[in-house]
Amino acid sequence: MKKFLTLAALTLAVSLPAAPAKAADTFTIDKGHTEVGFQIRHLVTKVRGRFNDFSGTIVFDKAKPENSSVEFKINAASIDTGIADRDNHLRAPDFFDVEKFPEITFKSTSVKSIGGDKYMVTGPFTMHGVTKTLALTVEFSGEAPDPWGNVRAGFATSTTLPRKDYGIVWNKALDNGGVILGEDVSVDINIEAVKKKDEAKK
Repeated sequence: MKKFLTLAALTLAVSLPAAPAKAADTFTIDKGHTEVGFQIRHLVTKVRGRFNDFSGTIVFDKAKPENSSVEFKINAASIDTGIADRDNHLRAPDFFDVEKFPEITFKSTSVKSIGGDKYMVTGPFTMHGVTKTLALTVEFSGEAPDPWGNVRAGFATSTTLPRKDYGIVWNKALDNGGVILGEDVSVDINIEAVKKKDEAKK
């Protein structure tokens, strides 16, 4: 009898359809609640700026991070440091040369967990016509419903880019030695993204 019950249980288990694996969630970046900021040394201080126009999609599978992906595009002409003349210079060939190189892009080729809510996101990053592999530590800051029936998620990353590696080499020597601008640009990106409606209802 015991063997019969065991066999029956096994038969039932095999005959039942397996629960479908949860698909990765797809999020669209919300420009109104996302910041793409940077800073660079100028003489004895640091000047901050940001990009105002960008777009991106994040596919996030917390159970299987390797199924995740990121695509991000920045409109280089949207650079904003709060001073029009400086921004126009940054758009010119001395710096971003936005007529020739209108977009700054990143597309992941791998995502892996590095513990807790942190992930290593690696892929080609293109700026000023130069492409290099970039490895970013990205922190997932959780999900929350908003008042309009959406589910939102937060992601953040910081990195340092040596601007000369991307062909942005303009500088000006000072009479007493040194130069006006630093070599490295610190970048901070804080993202709020909205989950696709059909996935938010799962």
